[in-house]
Amino acid sequence: MPSGRTHDRITLWALPLVAGVSFWQTRSGNVTLLVAGGFMFGGLMFGPDLDIYSRQYQRWGFLRWIWLPYQKSLRHRSFLSHGPIIGTTLRVVYLVSWLAVVAMVILAVADKLGNVSVTWQDLEGSVRRSLSSYGTEFLALFLGLELGAMSHSLSDWGGSAYKRWQKQGVKGLLPRGMKKRQVKSRRATGGRGKEKR
Repeated sequence: MPSGRTHDRITLWALPLVAGVSFWQTRSGNVTLLVAGGFMFGGLMFGPDLDIYSRQYQRWGFLRWIWLPYQKSLRHRSFLSHGPIIGTTLRVVYLVSWLAVVAMVILAVADKLGNVSVTWQDLEGSVRRSLSSYGTEFLALFLGLELGAMSHSLSDWGGSAYKRWQKQGVKGLLPRGMKKRQVKSRRATGGRGKEKR
């Protein structure tokens, strides 16, 4: 598994490629900026390693405590944290939940002070209008976050596969189920493999 510094380098080296492909496909500076910004944020602060005490976790500074429940509920390198699409989706839902709680507290305080009178229906309508009006932008941002997370996960998987290949050769690259079947078949035949008839 690459170090945090290596993950950062991969993110920074891949950024021009991500931005170039985004602009080539969309011909939009705004969409390219959202994809590239999401990629940087996803690779440096919002990636799969928020499930452990990592560089990504430490970069949240005094706000890193919000990721403690996330860390306690997920096993490191599980499909829920490192899996394609599901990992990023879970982190987005988790962060949006925290932001919703903060928004509720702010609205409750503002309502008590009498300065603002915003109803939950007003807030819900505003969120729906934003999602429908800026759907392309939200999708571009999510794509950037996912690409940043996948650059991290792919480098983890590639580094682990390389280490297994160095120690075990080609057998280290086989899925675990195939290795167990091979061991069981050797034991059943006395270690000789299949005999010729």
